[in-house]
Parts: sequence; C-alpha cells; structure tokens
Amino acid sequence: MIGAHGIAGEVRLKVFADDFAAFKTFNAGALTLKSARTGSNGTIARFAEIVDRTAAEALRGTELRVPRTALPPLGEGEDYHADLIGLPAVSTDGTPLGRVVAVENFGAGDVIEIEREGGKRFMVPMSAEAVPEWNKERLIVAAHFVEW
Repeated sequence: MIGAHGIAGEVRLKVFADDFAAFKTFNAGALTLKSARTGSNGTIARFAEIVDRTAAEALRGTELRVPRTALPPLGEGEDYHADLIGLPAVSTDGTPLGRVVAVENFGAGDVIEIEREGGKRFMVPMSAEAVPEWNKERLIVAAHFVEW
C-alpha cells in the first residue's frame, strides 16, 4: 500500500497484477476487498477492515499477498517474479555472476538485478536477448550484457 486516499479508508496501491479485482482476500484472509478502481496515482481500493483514513495510513508500506494457488496459471515463457528472486545467475560463457535479488519494472519491461559476491549489483533487461535461458535451477545472462 502506498498511502491513504480520501477520508473514508480507501487506500492507494501499486499493483503488479493484470486483474487485481480477481483476488478477494489478502494476507491470509486478514483483508477483504470490497472494491477497486483505477486512480490517477495507482489503484484505489476499499477493504472491509479499513474504516477510516487513520487506519489506511497505518498500513502504508504493507505488502498485499495472495496464496500461490490463487494465481492464474503461467503461459509459455512466463514467470512470477518471486520464482526468479534467489536464482543463481551465470553468464553464457559459464562464469558465475551471483544471485537475482530483485525484479523491477520501470515501464519498458522487467529488469532483473543481480548481486555479485561482495555486494556489487548490476541490472539486466529480462529479454530473450539478455537472458536467453532460465529455469528453476539458474538464470543464464548473455555475456555481453554482464557488467564486469
């Protein structure tokens, strides 16, 4: 949740789902979605358990989660960001690169962030050219995309 909206307990959300309204309960049933609409600065949602602006503000920064079983099935070549985080990354020449620590989207597509041993990080677009292969075991990055 990125903040309160109005005085009646609505919240502003940064949503990473195609159809947010398809989900009805969040955080193990602690929140029940009553309504959702597109706002000028994110999705505006009303939850049954949030009754005023004070309660909405208190939840700023809260991540809403649904059980994996509630997610739609993946198509060919699709992934959930949570499945990429933590994967070891290697270059196409076999050099170990580190681990995927984040997946971001700044508007032009997904970008993965890889952390090397020692803490240095670099980003790579999540495209077929930059990441020609990945599975549940590892992610392979094209050598010419690697920040040495």
